[in-house]
Amino acid sequence: MELPDTLQKLYRHWPKHAVPIAPGDLSEVITDPELRHDIEDFIAERVAIWAKKQRGETAPYTHDPILRTFRFCNILRELDRQTIEYHELLNPLRNNFPLWLLNMFYARMVARPETLRTVGLLSYETTKNEQLLKRLLALPRPRYGTPYVFPVSTILRSATPTRELFIARYLPTVIPRIADEIETWNGQSVEQGIKKILPLFGYGLSFLWTEVLIDTAYQFPDRVDLFGSFPVGPGAAPTFARISSDNPADVAQKLGSLRVQSGITYQNTPLVLSSENWEGIGCEFRKYTNLSSGKGRRRYYKSL
Repeated sequence: MELPDTLQKLYRHWPKHAVPIAPGDLSEVITDPELRHDIEDFIAERVAIWAKKQRGETAPYTHDPILRTFRFCNILRELDRQTIEYHELLNPLRNNFPLWLLNMFYARMVARPETLRTVGLLSYETTKNEQLLKRLLALPRPRYGTPYVFPVSTILRSATPTRELFIARYLPTVIPRIADEIETWNGQSVEQGIKKILPLFGYGLSFLWTEVLIDTAYQFPDRVDLFGSFPVGPGAAPTFARISSDNPADVAQKLGSLRVQSGITYQNTPLVLSSENWEGIGCEFRKYTNLSSGKGRRRYYKSL
């Protein structure tokens, strides 16, 4: 299915992910034919569900009892509702990369679009940030979402020992030097980018920075390459262990190099699965496998 026009305009990385060539053979990396078939079916069915929703069809969107009952992220993270909301909110800032980066980290840390809409965005003006801090502290709970949990323990002994202080007072002081670093990159992989950022940032929040570098690649694709070496998180690790005993980040890169088609097109050219996409697939397929076995967290799907 062709990407909706609104999504084509929302992100700037699509041309780098639209590849008009025949994909490589997935069996080169996923050698177990049963596992390969199951993963391919999972990808195809998730994309089909998304396409049915885009066409305005009514639920149920699938006959698969697991996919019909429980919540899963899309095969392309760009299609997830929260990611769309953040990029719509921050697109006016794209010509000011330090300010865009500051607020994208803030957005991913909060993980609740309602909070951002209520209290507003950060700036590099202390007075405005102090006003935002007051609004954030006055906001009823819950203030933060659950998808990406911020480990408060990492900042307890710092000068900004609460999430609110960390957001309003620490982020504006440290993000500019990280923005300067990223602006020197030319096709940096996410894995290598994280290694460069964390010493500058001062805290080991690799998961959050992975999320923000993915967002950076969506809007500034010359800086970050999502087909490069990509860190595989604990959610995807069991799937990657089934695929290969090699280093998971290397496996993700090998999968991305195959340019496997996603089933979605951009200007009639197939969008292919990047290393980042494959890490996400690994995580969602692990959820699917667990739920099929009666295990795992049960997050139920609700049709809107």
